[in-house]
Amino acid sequence: MRYKWHVSKTEAASGSGSGTVPATARDTRDYLILRAGRPFAPVPNVFVQTPSKSGSKPGPLAEFVRNGDKRGLLAFLLLHTIISSGDRDDGWSSTLDLRLWARALGTVETAEAGSASSAATKILGRLVDRKLVTRRRSGRQRAVTITLLKGDGTNTPYTRPQGKSPEDRFLRLTTEFWNGDWDQTLSLPAIAMLLVALKEKPEFTLPTEHMPAWYGWSADTAERGFKELRDAGLLDVVQEQFPNPLSPTGLSTRNIYELQPPFDRDSITDAKAAHALTRKKATRGRRRAKKRT
Repeated sequence: MRYKWHVSKTEAASGSGSGTVPATARDTRDYLILRAGRPFAPVPNVFVQTPSKSGSKPGPLAEFVRNGDKRGLLAFLLLHTIISSGDRDDGWSSTLDLRLWARALGTVETAEAGSASSAATKILGRLVDRKLVTRRRSGRQRAVTITLLKGDGTNTPYTRPQGKSPEDRFLRLTTEFWNGDWDQTLSLPAIAMLLVALKEKPEFTLPTEHMPAWYGWSADTAERGFKELRDAGLLDVVQEQFPNPLSPTGLSTRNIYELQPPFDRDSITDAKAAHALTRKKATRGRRRAKKRT
């Protein structure tokens, strides 16, 4: 995992002296991701597409796409990345000063401190309105606790996904999404289609004319997202012919999509194994150090 957070940096002395540069939005976000201690975030499939008795229907992701709410979507994904345990007294939650939330959500990069905190409040408020999280003041005056709810927007308490049923399955969003700056590089349509691709099988077909019914946004938006992923080298597309009894030629063509590193299944599995090995070595090191003392 690439990580370049520093406690502080000191500018070279000049005629006016030296000064310490405070942690940036990137520093804060990277620290929170590192503290979570895992190589990927389990994002509930029901956030992308919700199963029902009559078939699958669009999940809450569709509202982010239709409203052009990239900041809200990134906030949702970040929360599922940094909140890694429900063992604490407050459950699946994270408590930070509002100014830290502003830095973590990147609002300080485009606004002054007061406006940045206000923008962060609005972003988190949209997640509350969509019943994806709860929010409350906690202890200190400016501390805000965010608690995850189930990803389908039903205002149901969050539980760790186990993958044992369609409602409980999850996609794996590698932390390279953040470390590689893909959160900044990719547009909202591309991020939405990345989540769709992560939810699908490693090699999948997806007729974009079905996007409105299946996922809740237009075929044009889906095609723009796919093109951007392909141009970025994150998605491979192969055309395949197949028999079609209703075609004049008896044949039709379809696209076969496959994610590429770092978002493909093999890369995520390898990252998980490497992470487990690193933790195992760290545990052994602590045990040896304890024995020596």
